[in-house]
Amino acid sequence: PRVLIAFLLLPMFFICSAPIFAKTPPEIRNQDELKITQDMHGRDLNGYEFIKSDLSRVDLSDSDLTGAVFNNSKLVGSNLRNADLEDIVAFASDFTNADLRDANLSNALLMESDFTDALIEGADFTDAVLNRIQLKQLCSIAEGYKSSKGDDTSYSLGC
Repeated sequence: PRVLIAFLLLPMFFICSAPIFAKTPPEIRNQDELKITQDMHGRDLNGYEFIKSDLSRVDLSDSDLTGAVFNNSKLVGSNLRNADLEDIVAFASDFTNADLRDANLSNALLMESDFTDALIEGADFTDAVLNRIQLKQLCSIAEGYKSSKGDDTSYSLGC
């Protein structure tokens, strides 16, 4: 009987001793490789994930944030002037008082995000996905031309 029990328990030893790898939660995926500071000006942050991140008052101006994910993030008062935000996903993010002047937000998914008192002069929202309330809010303050394309902000919003 002891040999039989040992024989039956032996496979469990090998199964339990194998390393177990957990999937890294999106909230902490980039934390080891990216140290967020108040000055992130001009950085290449293409494709990074900032899920549930507090980026309030962080200077991200002139940064390449193409394809980055900002879901449920706070960007209150952040400087995103002239940043490349093409193809970003920013569902339910807070851009209150953010500086988005001359930023490229083309093809961005921005549903349920808050743009209260954001500066959007010269920003490019071509083919960005916004809900009706956001669109109405942004159209009421849209002005300026995107120097690289020559289109005005209100035109890129479809106002």
